[in-house]
Amino acid sequence: MATNPDHYQVVFENERVRVLMYTDRPGDETTPHAHPDSVMYTLSAFRRRLVAGEVQRDVELAAGVVGWLPAQRHYGVNIGETPTQVLFVELKEPAAPDAPDDPRALGPRSSAEQ
Repeated sequence: MATNPDHYQVVFENERVRVLMYTDRPGDETTPHAHPDSVMYTLSAFRRRLVAGEVQRDVELAAGVVGWLPAQRHYGVNIGETPTQVLFVELKEPAAPDAPDDPRALGPRSSAEQ
């Protein structure tokens, strides 16, 4: 991963997807970076603040949550008291041409929000 190599590790990649393992500790902050459309699977419970421009969103997720992460650019801060461990399955196909670039879509979406 070109950005935040201390937090992201490529665990699998082929011509269609890239799978990343993300880890951090309480207080860690990433630099601004982009994600393509992805599926996220939380391996640990965590709390973090996601920031995109003037928009910020605090997210608290339990271990074992699977969610859709629409393409977005942000940075994040671990605001919890536990380390974070998450798998991201990034799609390499381009996002749908009518996909909104809406900062209110910051962070993961549950299946109920799809």
